[in-house]
Amino acid sequence: MKVAVIGTGYVGLVTGVCLAEKGHDVVCVDVDAEKVACVNRGEAPIFERDLPALLARNAGRRLRATTDLAAAVRESEITLIAVGTPFDGVAIDLRFIEGVAREIGAALREKPPFHVVVVKSTVVPGTTDGVVRPILEAASGKRAGTDFGVGMNPEFLTEGEAVGDFLAPDRIVIGGGDARTLDAQALLYACFPDVPLVRCNNATAEMVKLVNNTYRDVTFA
Repeated sequence: MKVAVIGTGYVGLVTGVCLAEKGHDVVCVDVDAEKVACVNRGEAPIFERDLPALLARNAGRRLRATTDLAAAVRESEITLIAVGTPFDGVAIDLRFIEGVAREIGAALREKPPFHVVVVKSTVVPGTTDGVVRPILEAASGKRAGTDFGVGMNPEFLTEGEAVGDFLAPDRIVIGGGDARTLDAQALLYACFPDVPLVRCNNATAEMVKLVNNTYRDVTFA
């Protein structure tokens, strides 16, 4: 599949590199031109075990990076949002995810084919359908579920060991508001044929992520 990944932090870059390693055609998007240049040179701008070798192998082949979000969305089939959602101990800051959603929506306005937008960033239950979806609809002038899809695919990555976690998952959770959105994500992860694929709605996928984080924090505190 042709995949756009928005954000090149440890979640976004690891996701993009690993999907490229699995055979997908991936473009990573970031506002930081130097990070984009590093990725295109095959150099990892962050430290993650095993990431440099995989990035060097795929850069310029199945993986590239750009600052042009609109072009990346137009040229892909599915867009994964992996921007930061900082937590101050009280609330999650959604400014980055809201800004990206507006840009994606604007790009979708000029794109006729059904396109799937998937949130990978950590958010509280209700955010994908209650915040991201309305922004996408307003910016695109289109309807979710009819003209484009909105999904939620939580990540279960440990910083420093994210590559291994991504390539050897114990389950993959995909949320969506319609069958086409879920099917597109299932196709994305068909390269993991032996891994259980859990289909659910977006709020459930968001809750699974928060429960997983809580369990990890309590167990390994």
